Amino acid sequence: MNKTILIKNGNIVTMNPERAVIKGDLLIQGDIIKSVGEAAQTADEVIDAEGCAVIPGLIQTHIHLTQRLFQGLADDMQLLDWLKKRIWPLEASHTYESNHASAKLGIAELIAGGTTSVIDMGTVSHTNAIFDAAKDAGIRLMSGKCMMDHGKDVPTGLMEDTEESIAESVRLAEKWHGAENGRLMYAFAPRFVVSCTEKLLIKLREINKNLNLKIHTHASENMGEIALVEKERGMRNIKYLEHLGLTGESLILAHCIWLDDDEKKILTDTGTMISHCPSSNLKLASGIAEIPELLEMGCNVSLAADGSPCSNNLDMFTEMRHAALIQKVRLLDPVAMPAHKIFEMATIGGAKAMGLSDTTGSIEPGKKADVAVVRLDTLHNLNADMGDIVSQLVYSVRASDVQTVIVDGKILMKDRSMSTLDETEVINEAKAQRNKILNENKSLFV
Repeated sequence: MNKTILIKNGNIVTMNPERAVIKGDLLIQGDIIKSVGEAAQTADEVIDAEGCAVIPGLIQTHIHLTQRLFQGLADDMQLLDWLKKRIWPLEASHTYESNHASAKLGIAELIAGGTTSVIDMGTVSHTNAIFDAAKDAGIRLMSGKCMMDHGKDVPTGLMEDTEESIAESVRLAEKWHGAENGRLMYAFAPRFVVSCTEKLLIKLREINKNLNLKIHTHASENMGEIALVEKERGMRNIKYLEHLGLTGESLILAHCIWLDDDEKKILTDTGTMISHCPSSNLKLASGIAEIPELLEMGCNVSLAADGSPCSNNLDMFTEMRHAALIQKVRLLDPVAMPAHKIFEMATIGGAKAMGLSDTTGSIEPGKKADVAVVRLDTLHNLNADMGDIVSQLVYSVRASDVQTVIVDGKILMKDRSMSTLDETEVINEAKAQRNKILNENKSLFV
């Protein structure tokens, strides 16, 4: 008999086609949402959501769990220096144990902030550690081995042979894609054009014609990056990816800040997915992506925090607030980026990017039970239940207001207490592994 969970008396932000907000009960049976809004008397487990919003689990579509140990170790730097002088050498020092500790720390933070699904980019080695951590923690994960076979100032531990990079990626896809009843998924992850030979990208395209997996990479984040791509490949990032036949609904591009009109049209016409990372873009001074314009053109845009060393958080509520506010200032228009559009990006937009629109991203009968319960009766949220709840979620709610998180019908956190991860153990392991890596890389901080 499948376990049932009843969430009672909540303000259910369904994100269904009508965008209905319903005061009532949510019944979960097994890993599926059974009913929404209908009064239910009992279940195996009952959660009282009075004074709370019940929301679809938040979906982040571009993070680096492998970098979670390095938060605060690469502040106030330009992107390419940030990579070459700090992040790449630190990533190259990872062992299975350190990558596993980094992933667990990141996943714990994500769960605590109501994120239930993520698209992650690993580093070049020890990808199994990330999947192992996600498997045990219960989060919904799409991840892939970072692919790097080109570039200057790349540490030996990250520079790959093209054929070996492809072969290892395929082996990992065969092992992990669809594991845990579909909760774990694989995506090819070439780091960005600057780090990949044309040979690798073409081979990846050909192999993926049969595997039909997502491809997750960075593009057009920084003007220096674009200039380098133009110098090496003879055209701008998006045009080059189109030239190689990589654009389309299977391609997920992080950032897309510096786009010309032709590139915007390519992304729109091909249905290529865009992951917007406002905090990272602000902190690295990369720029502000023209998200309202891209949405108006019909692009699918989702949200994420990016890596911890360039955003210093994995908090989707922070990302939603930043995503809204920066556009209002950029366009000098307070309605340029409405809260409801932001919340769509954080839920159903993310589900579409992952290829899971029929599975998650909204609270509807028959969908996977990926939900979060968020307190609204706090000092900083008072009146949330009397006004526009979605607006409050974007502008007022904090990650610490998340009380309960459920993925695939399994409770991962209840009343701020995690059930699949031991918070003290996670922190202690992370500290120990971080210290080992720092001892090996003292010269980076001289």
